[in-house]
Amino acid sequence: MFSTKNISPRQLSFFTAFILAVPLSILVYFAEKSWLWALGAFALVLAGSYLLISFMLELFIYRKIKLIYKFIYQTKATKKEETYYKYVLPKKSIDEVREDVEAWAEENKQEIELLRQNEQFRKEFLQNLSHEFKTPVFAIQGYVDTLLQGAMENPSVNKSFLEKTSRNVERLNNLLNDLDEISSLERGEITLNKQNFIIQDLVREVFESLSIKAESRNIRYTIKKGCEAPLTVHADREKIQQVLLNLLENSIKYGKDGGNIVASMYKTDGLHILIELSDDGIGIKEFYLPRIFERFYRTEEGRSIDVTGSGLGLAICKHIIEAHGQTIHVRSTEGVGTTVGFTLDSRRE
Repeated sequence: MFSTKNISPRQLSFFTAFILAVPLSILVYFAEKSWLWALGAFALVLAGSYLLISFMLELFIYRKIKLIYKFIYQTKATKKEETYYKYVLPKKSIDEVREDVEAWAEENKQEIELLRQNEQFRKEFLQNLSHEFKTPVFAIQGYVDTLLQGAMENPSVNKSFLEKTSRNVERLNNLLNDLDEISSLERGEITLNKQNFIIQDLVREVFESLSIKAESRNIRYTIKKGCEAPLTVHADREKIQQVLLNLLENSIKYGKDGGNIVASMYKTDGLHILIELSDDGIGIKEFYLPRIFERFYRTEEGRSIDVTGSGLGLAICKHIIEAHGQTIHVRSTEGVGTTVGFTLDSRRE
């Protein structure tokens, strides 16, 4: 016995023909008083009704369903699809076809939502890009106009204005370099020169390179106790150094005076090493956390503290780590501090 919920077109045709044939054959029996006539009528009505109903279903229902399938896939049918329409589809129940169409509708809805999100992201990106360029360009324009209007003759003013102009030109140059780098990363043009190296040595090297910035705010940096034992990772040393520099600079910028920055390294599953940098600075509101790795995205508090950054540092870090086939994450509590961590492959023989 078949289920009426998932009945196929052929089963439906036979079932309907059978229902028609039974009472008609009974009527013939009572009229002719002959089982032979009744059986003949039953066979004739069953066969004729089955063929007629199958033909009508194919003509008026399943041809329309095939058109719906062709429409939702929006393509001229290939040989494979034609085989599907001819042999597989007629075996499907109406409920199965409905489920297919609902699944397509849900997938289409998700694609539309993704397009909307991408469009919103594109608008925000262009808006942020415009803002990042306008600030130094307007500053340069102001200094140059002031110099041209007579300040050039005042030695105490012109040197100061030229120095400020130079700093803004440098900021523009850094912004363009960051844009060029992240564009290359997003196009997958990054080339990784992987090698084995001790991650603690690289962290200490990065700490030393930024020691002047840290000491100017009396910020102390250390490797967490228990994490001093050398751990060898397999990665592009130069690129990971860039990641650590970006993360440490952020920790210094948004850390508190007299605060601490702690680096920690752990073996995870025997195949990967987890590296984390933690500070006790201003922290990040939970609302902002899902977006901090986006290009140019900065919180209002972050923008007010760092007016010279490009807003691309974390986005570059994310692309570099993902190019290694690894992940980067952030944990933060406002007023308590922030921890950014990423994984790398452990030593390769």
